[in-house]
Amino acid sequence: MLAFLWISLGAIAGANTRYLLSRWAARALNPAVPVGTLLINVSGSFLLGLFMAWTTERVLIDPRWRLLIAVGFCGGYTTFSSYAFETVVYFQQGQWLLLWTNVLGNNVLSLAAVLGGIALARLL
Repeated sequence: MLAFLWISLGAIAGANTRYLLSRWAARALNPAVPVGTLLINVSGSFLLGLFMAWTTERVLIDPRWRLLIAVGFCGGYTTFSSYAFETVVYFQQGQWLLLWTNVLGNNVLSLAAVLGGIALARLL
């Protein structure tokens, strides 16, 4: 039962962080392009790669930290469902350049971010 508490605490923090970052991105950048979703997916992928590599290869931590950070925070923070919805909207609107920019940007940059996080964890 305590596992649910750790996951929930992380998810609350992750969801609120996602909300704040997406609102900031909509104000500071172009609100017509979902740059906030891209930033969240890439930074969440980086954080997950960094955290998992660091905690499985470099340090021993209490397993509750993985529930809090990897499952809770990263699960509540990343926005794959938003990315999928925005991509489908581009498809329905026939905006092919935005569709493929969104698909390639989120997938390629998020995969690269995981690799970057793993690489940084191994340097620490």
